[in-house]
Amino acid sequence: MTNWFPATLISLFSFGLWGLFTKLSVIRIDSKSALIYQTIGVVIVGIITLSMLSFKPATDTKGFFYAILTGITYAIGCWFYFIAASKGKIITVVTLTALYPLITILLAYLLLKETVNIKQGLGIILALIAILLMST
Repeated sequence: MTNWFPATLISLFSFGLWGLFTKLSVIRIDSKSALIYQTIGVVIVGIITLSMLSFKPATDTKGFFYAILTGITYAIGCWFYFIAASKGKIITVVTLTALYPLITILLAYLLLKETVNIKQGLGIILALIAILLMST
């Protein structure tokens, strides 16, 4: 087993809980308030991570810029995810939003010139079929 796999499983489990906790929160409070409280949770994890770096994060300008863009796009995605979760079935919302890698794959192909092999292409086609099946 490679060293990235355990982290991937923890991430998978964490995102699974995140989807559930999102719905539980928006049942009780509005989506904007839920987003604010989620952000507090992210800040807590950020402070813990910052302490693991002895409060000296890397300072590459481009890396900093892209990391800030990551945070902005994550927050926007979360904001609309909370709205969708408050109005729709979490089973459908979480499944459709979990297909976000299709956007990453397309952008990586177009901008980073990464290739897609036949097996990966088949996976993309199946994911598109999943979108159709889950949205009807």
